[in-house]
Amino acid sequence: MRALLPLLRTGPGWRVGAPAAVRLPRAASAGSGPRRAMALYRTEERGQPHSQDYRIFFKNVAGHYISPFHDIPLKVDSKENLFNMVVEIPRWTNAKMEIATKEPLNPIKPDVKDGKLRYVANIFPHKGYIWNYGALPQTWEDPHQKDKNTNCCGDNDPIDVCEIGSKVLSCGEVIRVKILGILALIDEGETDWKLIAINVNDPEASKFHDIDDVRKFKPGYLEATLNWLTYYKVPEGKPENKFAFNGEFKNKAFALEVIKFAHECWKAMLMKKCDRGAINCTNVQVCDSPFHCTQEEARSLVESVLKSSPNKESNIDEQVWHFLGK
Repeated sequence: MRALLPLLRTGPGWRVGAPAAVRLPRAASAGSGPRRAMALYRTEERGQPHSQDYRIFFKNVAGHYISPFHDIPLKVDSKENLFNMVVEIPRWTNAKMEIATKEPLNPIKPDVKDGKLRYVANIFPHKGYIWNYGALPQTWEDPHQKDKNTNCCGDNDPIDVCEIGSKVLSCGEVIRVKILGILALIDEGETDWKLIAINVNDPEASKFHDIDDVRKFKPGYLEATLNWLTYYKVPEGKPENKFAFNGEFKNKAFALEVIKFAHECWKAMLMKKCDRGAINCTNVQVCDSPFHCTQEEARSLVESVLKSSPNKESNIDEQVWHFLGK
């Protein structure tokens, strides 16, 4: 059986490349300037897109494999409201991609349920996700700790981010964002925070400083966000989602406190001071963590992915629209 080779993105298509082929996310090749992201992170695809074997691994500027969950710093600048965001799902797309929290080095992978790839439904008037969707690295919503604001435990994932800028980003991009506010989704009894943020390189980023600026400069976007998050599981036969604070968006100051707490939970997990469950904490750059590994060990972990079977079923979801009229 032929081993799977990495895939090198070349414009609109994909081709099989050499094992060392990497993709440079668009944000990493941005122009000069104090807030432009330099080529700090690159990605490498392995397996076939739209298959259960597909993985996107991350490398640092030196070409060493890293974990996007544990090795990418949370903050860009300790004095500014600038955070790193890992983009998992580009705006207007449907495939549910996620950081694989239970796999070594936590590549991005397709979400799978009951043996099938998962796709979010199109609910009128929306198409796929209405933001660039992703997560803040080095955060963790502890499933064993009740959130003091919601009285519900965390959902066992990094904090989710809804990036509201004007660009459609790519899966695997690492961008710098300004935090504007937050919404508390209660997902099957678990706290699932949704941060509202904007790419610092967005042409309109200078206008946005807090949640009220979203209402001012993008009227209707927060209402659409609440609507989308309320109904997106209904086509699967599930009930409408619920929210803490009656669906009220909290401001930047509130959001920063939530991030701070989630970062502390992540640190406790990475230092083996709490029950991490099945979360994989293998990392390359947090040297005092008991889960730290060498560059050579990280490379071996990634190379082992080449041994996976290429024959698992690929399934691209049929595009349909759902009208949820009352």
